[in-house]
Amino acid sequence: MLGLMLVQMSSMRDALAEALLELGSKDQRIVVLGADTSVSIKTSLFADRYPDRFFNVGIAEANMIGIAAGLALAGKIPYVSTYSAFVPGKCLDQIRNAVAYPNLDVKIVSSHGGVSVGPDGASHQTVEDVAAMRAIPHLRVILPADAPSTRVLIEESWRTPGPFYIRLSRPSVPEVYSSRPDLKVGHVKVLKEGTDVAIIACGVMVNAALEAGESLAKEKISAEIVDCHTLKPLDADTIVGVARKTGGIVTAEEQNIIGGLGSAVAESTSSSYPVPISMVGVRDTFGESGEYKELMAKYGLTSKDIVRAAKKLVASR
Repeated sequence: MLGLMLVQMSSMRDALAEALLELGSKDQRIVVLGADTSVSIKTSLFADRYPDRFFNVGIAEANMIGIAAGLALAGKIPYVSTYSAFVPGKCLDQIRNAVAYPNLDVKIVSSHGGVSVGPDGASHQTVEDVAAMRAIPHLRVILPADAPSTRVLIEESWRTPGPFYIRLSRPSVPEVYSSRPDLKVGHVKVLKEGTDVAIIACGVMVNAALEAGESLAKEKISAEIVDCHTLKPLDADTIVGVARKTGGIVTAEEQNIIGGLGSAVAESTSSSYPVPISMVGVRDTFGESGEYKELMAKYGLTSKDIVRAAKKLVASR
């Protein structure tokens, strides 16, 4: 059962570790690869329990992707994990040619995506990774909203053959879902029904979208809230249906609006049922060093920014 739990905070990285430990006990084919960030990513817990199925390749991310491809060709299911600044940041060519082109069963799970990385600054705040991964054929692109959805979507990746890019965030975030949400790769989740405007969000912005929906309801604006955890393959049928129902869409994402969720939604609706779309996201700029909440506010990634966009869109119709 879906439950909104704004005060319950949890870590996507902890959820990743828990999911890999559970899957590792079920399937001997699962191996995990790291690049000297395994303690931070929490995959070191897998290394402790299954040392013969964990490989730390050091600061050699491109090589790690090649090794993962070789392990997949040998019948393993590799989970590759580090910071998104390094994967895909340092190895787009290897992901494209060694993993995606041959359509191998490699799961790339990168943490520290977006400006919520905080004090590490622009060099580590990837706002372009989603756009890059969406553009590569065969790759599925997933952005969980919280820890419970991370666990479920990691399991879904195990059940689904082929390459994945799963992008996690660094900070602990409010839990949107109960312990076992019903989520499927390639299908959005409608969290709240509405009629006046749709708010389609992904990643950490899903909780902000729910907060925005509550604020809009107080002003008699009925907002439909949608968790678009799978950006590719996009659930275009449902999104077009939401567009028909509400007549306008606000997208909310923690990455560059060029090539991200907003672009994907615009692509899906433009040829089937064009509606006004307002995009809340990073507006084609690099981040900077700062605290998580300060940066989210500076770059327009809060529930207030979503409310503002929704009210403006509704008023314009």
